[in-house]
Order: sequence, then structure tokens, then C-alpha cells
Amino acid sequence: METRTGKLIIVPTPLGNLGDMTDRARAALAEADVVCAEDTRVTGRLLAAFGIEKRLERLDEALVGVRATAIAERVLAGQVVAYCSDAGMPGVSDPGLRLVAAAREADAPVEVLPGPTAAATAYVASGTVNPRFYFGGFFPRKAAEQRACLEALRGLDAALVFYESPNRLVSALETVAGILPLRTVAVCRELTKLHEEVLRGPAAEVRDAFAARAAEPGGIRGEIVLVIDGPSEPEIAAGAEAAAATAADRAADLASEGLRTKDIAKRLCAECGVSRNEAYDLAMAAAKARP
Repeated sequence: METRTGKLIIVPTPLGNLGDMTDRARAALAEADVVCAEDTRVTGRLLAAFGIEKRLERLDEALVGVRATAIAERVLAGQVVAYCSDAGMPGVSDPGLRLVAAAREADAPVEVLPGPTAAATAYVASGTVNPRFYFGGFFPRKAAEQRACLEALRGLDAALVFYESPNRLVSALETVAGILPLRTVAVCRELTKLHEEVLRGPAAEVRDAFAARAAEPGGIRGEIVLVIDGPSEPEIAAGAEAAAATAADRAADLASEGLRTKDIAKRLCAECGVSRNEAYDLAMAAAKARP
């Protein structure tokens, strides 16, 4: 008798529209020995919609650290285990990532099926023309951590994509408007669902629009992806102007210390990140202005 080979199958599920379920995903769920799910109630409704009867096991963030190794061992013993998150591609900001890591560590076979992911869908829907994007998972909860996150990513030439809770959206947009006031943002809400919405505009305007909505009965609802566009031309110009002013001040300080022009220029390149030609021009100007 042929021995069945076990494997872990990562099965993406629709973000909202059941029409996005692929044939491969349905077949994988139907053929698996067991389906592990971030939430068995959510996945149970999905299976019922497609007429699939299967044993379900809960595997959420609290349980994956405890059970992932045992599941990998079950796969090595010949069991076919399918894993579903609540929606979209498992492993993208959910417990599936740790499950795959445990399986890889145990050298257990893993098959990842392609399918919907909210981050990529929102990136395209946002209207950005930047050819790169950075996905940061869930936006930090605390204001100080949000500011530190955006400051660290300020210089990245890419759209910034984050998941966010509707309850924290306004405060998140407040931070974006404060740290990156010249950026365009897009709030992508309920993607692929009946009430899908993409609201795009300057950070402060989008903040004000959702602040007004939050004050209304019902407030803000739904799954949300926040897309912050890459650096705009005005932001780049303002940054260059600020850097030049800082370099000029530093050149004046170094000149007052008696450094030679070429040494000042070398220091400006290293400390301020200006070009050699710009550094030399600043060093010359500082030397001439020195009393």
C-alpha cells in the first residue's frame, strides 16, 4: 500500500467576496485531514458556504506557539494539515507565519497557495504611482511608537502600507499628518466587500473626514488598510533645503574652529550627507564669512 505523504498547506481565503476563492483552495480544504484556523467560527462558515465538511482545530496567536511544533510532527507522520486565517493570505500579520517557520524548522513539507492579500490589494487600489511598497503589518498602537516608526521610514522611497483598527484610525491619521504633513494617504476600507471604500487625499484632510465620521452614530467600521504615499516632490525639496541649512551652520562652526576648507568639506560630506561639490561650496562660503 502506498504511504500518503503529509504536508502543511497554507490556504488563502477571500477578503470578503466568496467569488475570490480559488479552485485550488477549495480542493485543498476538501482533501485535508484537518483544517487549522485562526478562528474556527469564521472558517466554519466558509467551509459551509462551499459544502465542505471537515474537522476544525483552533490555532490562533495564543495557541500557535504551543502547538506549531506538534502540528509539524503530525505532518511528518503523514497528516495533511490545511491552515486558514480569518481572511486573505495566512502568514501576513497573523499566526500562520510562526506555523510555517515551525514546519520549515522540522523539515516538514509546506505548500503555499497563492491568493488574496489585503496589503497588495490596498497598495494597488490606493492610487499611488510609487513602484515600491513597504508593508509594516499593524500600525503601532502608542503615539510615541507611531512617531518613531514614521520617522524611521520617512526617507524610504516607497509607499508605506499598514493594517489598522477602525477604533484607532483617527489617532493614526493624526500622527501621519503631524510627522508627514505633505504626504497623500489612502484609507482602504472593506476591500472586496459590499461597502468597499478608498478615500484618498492629503493626510490632514483624510484625518478630518474620518474624525467627523467617528463622531457620527455607528462610527467607523470594517477592516482597514492605511497606505501612505512615498515622499512627494515638495517634501523632498523641503528636506533638501533643511539639510543644506544644517550643513551651512555646521560649515560655519567648523570654520570658526580654524579647519581648512578641504577638511570642512570632507566633514560636511560625512556628517551631513551633502555632495562633494555642495560641501566644497559651503566650506568656501563659510571660510569667506569667517572674521
